[in-house]
Amino acid sequence: MNSFDEKLIAYISENSVNAEHLVFMESCHSVAEAAHAANAAPQDIVKNICILDEQGQLIVAIIKGEDKMDLSKIKNLLGVKKLRTATADEILQHSGYICGGIPSFGYEAIFLIDTKVMENTIVYSGGGSQNSLVRMSPKALLDANNGQVVDIRK
Repeated sequence: MNSFDEKLIAYISENSVNAEHLVFMESCHSVAEAAHAANAAPQDIVKNICILDEQGQLIVAIIKGEDKMDLSKIKNLLGVKKLRTATADEILQHSGYICGGIPSFGYEAIFLIDTKVMENTIVYSGGGSQNSLVRMSPKALLDANNGQVVDIRK
């Protein structure tokens, strides 16, 4: 187990997050890989898309694996004119986790959870590394990140 997984496991324990941390031998970087590793359907996987506003504030758009994010909806929701996708280095700097393993909670950000995510019973999110996932209910995810449930998909 690597330091990213260990850090997330400690966060889950210290903050009583109702989640199960899972480590796999294979990569969980893509939705297809994550679904295969977890023996889950692609619609059970959530993507954490990291974007930055003009002031450098990290915004995490959490959408179902098969969906696409609508940047214009997020701009309107936040009342900003410009947003951009964060680079891998910026993701690590802002969240403390690597691109491809970023969890849906556990660091400072604005978390926006798409309404369709809340329809699931269970979701799988990044587990801190490219070989891990977190299994939890959407309600537990919302409790863990104090996010906003909004329509942010195309």
